[in-house]
Amino acid sequence: MVLFNVSRVETTPFGDQKPGTSGLRKKVKVFKQPNYLQNFVQSTFNALTPQNVRGATLVVSGDGRYFSKDAIQHEKVSFSDHLDHPIKHLSYKINLLPSYQACRQLSRVWELLSSSFLLHLPFSGRIRQLHAARIRSRSPLIVWPLLSEKYLRSLPCFLSLHSAVLLLLFVFLGGVIITKMAAGNGLRRVWVGQNGLLSTPAVSAVIRERVGVDVSNRLVFGSKATGAFILTASHNPGGPNEDFGIKYNMENGGPAPEGITDKIYENTKTIKEYLTADLPDVYPSSLPSYVDITTIGVTSFSGSEGQFDVEVFDSASDYIKLMKSIFDFESIRKLLSSPKFTFCYDALHGVAGAYAKRIFVEELGAQESSLLNCVPKEDFGGGHPDPNLTYAKELVARMGLGKSNSEVEPPEFGAAADGDADRNMVLGKRFFVTPSDSVAIIAANAVEAIPYFSAGLKGVARSMPTSAALDVVAKSLNLKFFEVPTGWKFFGNLMDAGLCSVCGEESFGTGSDHIREKDGIWAVLAWLSILAYKNRENLGGGKLVTVEDIVRNHWASYGRHYYTRYDYENVDAGAAKELMACLVKLQSSLTEVNEIVSGIQSDVSKVVHADEFEYKDPVDGSISKHQGIRYLFEDGSRLVFRLSGTGSEGATIRLYIEQYEKDPSKTGRDSQDALAPLVAVALGLSKMQEFTGRSAPTVIT
Repeated sequence: MVLFNVSRVETTPFGDQKPGTSGLRKKVKVFKQPNYLQNFVQSTFNALTPQNVRGATLVVSGDGRYFSKDAIQHEKVSFSDHLDHPIKHLSYKINLLPSYQACRQLSRVWELLSSSFLLHLPFSGRIRQLHAARIRSRSPLIVWPLLSEKYLRSLPCFLSLHSAVLLLLFVFLGGVIITKMAAGNGLRRVWVGQNGLLSTPAVSAVIRERVGVDVSNRLVFGSKATGAFILTASHNPGGPNEDFGIKYNMENGGPAPEGITDKIYENTKTIKEYLTADLPDVYPSSLPSYVDITTIGVTSFSGSEGQFDVEVFDSASDYIKLMKSIFDFESIRKLLSSPKFTFCYDALHGVAGAYAKRIFVEELGAQESSLLNCVPKEDFGGGHPDPNLTYAKELVARMGLGKSNSEVEPPEFGAAADGDADRNMVLGKRFFVTPSDSVAIIAANAVEAIPYFSAGLKGVARSMPTSAALDVVAKSLNLKFFEVPTGWKFFGNLMDAGLCSVCGEESFGTGSDHIREKDGIWAVLAWLSILAYKNRENLGGGKLVTVEDIVRNHWASYGRHYYTRYDYENVDAGAAKELMACLVKLQSSLTEVNEIVSGIQSDVSKVVHADEFEYKDPVDGSISKHQGIRYLFEDGSRLVFRLSGTGSEGATIRLYIEQYEKDPSKTGRDSQDALAPLVAVALGLSKMQEFTGRSAPTVIT
């Protein structure tokens, strides 16, 4: 068993580490700043109670996006330039020595290189940055040349600007390491999903359901996780120039509440040091005890406070077990095996791909050819892993909703996931299901179609911007109903109190009380369960009940909420705030508002109420203010304006437009046509183009 020591590393605060509704999200280049991630991780540990840190079990995994493995275990910096020479490799090894020696050795290497032509190559600036960063942080990691100093000194003699050499220089830095910091802060163990992959819903499931088996002095006992660092920026793009994110989930499996995130932010403003342990990195494998996150197993280390374990476990098993306890897999298997039913699932190269084959193919019998983009990639294949009609282009085309007509008959059912698999988009053949309708339809059919809910629903909830389709279902079924701010943590409080079974957000998030995160695969299985139930008598013969049939029958029973969302992404933050401030100021005079409305569109109903949404949690009494600007119309229509907290830079303005229609003869109109008058009012009332300079939104949903 390898011994380790704990070091206190001096650091200075960063001024931009305030977590949003989904944790801290920034560009990768921001997270790669020396000590940036360490500061946030240490500030989080400092915000938790001692029992959730000392001797505790922590889950660390994510959606596999670029920089995730570095954050979990090590940072690997690779330099290569385009030269050619018989000498193919110049390598450096890692050793773990005290910080002072590390700095001296790196300084010596720098001196040896400083007079050579290497400083004129493209990566020379990065070498200088590394040198400065290691000296500042007094890293315990050193670079130790395999080649002799005499040979290294000879490099400038035979390497010239006219030479052609392929030089690969791998430097493994020890700065960005959550596992080492966990050991340094006295945690007992870290659980890591194989290959560092766990979907956000799977992390919640692991925290709530998984019991580790530990053996100590011949006694066998179980360990439970008390929290998790989830490494994801959700539906944001990934790659060296794109987004990275980190958020902390609590022992209930849900995101940290505002009380904790506020403490984290305060800690980031005053942090002076972080704790880390000199554990070995993933590479090189010649080290006597390294952690290989590609292989299931336990690696143990010994420190001053006792044993520390890093356990790598199967990413999918716990989640699949939970799904099989919720849904009737046999009835879904019958549906998917029917020649009348065709199916397509697009993971958009996100972490859902790690679950898709196991669940849909191996457990439910779907054809492997029905899976699209199900190999997780750290840059999501160069795409934008956001499951909507704009970014899920391949699925949209296959389902017959693309701009060009295809002679190939579309599948009966299609679905997509985002980067961390907590969001979902549901499609029928040439038919789009809005997220607001989706959660309402799941709630309306859950008791009959999903065994987990056979005893009835405790209640339902939606985020404020989501359409009121769920409200109508709740009223009809006499269910408790809650309208909450955007952010899954608000649903978690209701679920922990036994007040809510099914909930959803208009931003393609749907879930239930089986975990404390939204769950994209759960939503797909819920829809497949409803389809299986509706078709239980006619898979052998008769007309198939389709996705479109289910939605239109729902509208006939409950009415239709015409709904759309306009996203204006990466807007100048100052301009966005000015727009919102103008809308708030305008609310002081409804007379003026209605004059503006009638001047834009005379056939639109009057505004009868306007406010900034404020929520008092019925469980803990906490109050959340400034959660979105609302304009409510006499006929039940709504306009909602909100700044999103899920981007990594700039601001995203989201505009939500809704109109309710109960007359069955009027529920079949095109959504954009039906909403055109309200859209004109919203854009004119907000002076959207004047403030943002945008003549059109980035995305329309």
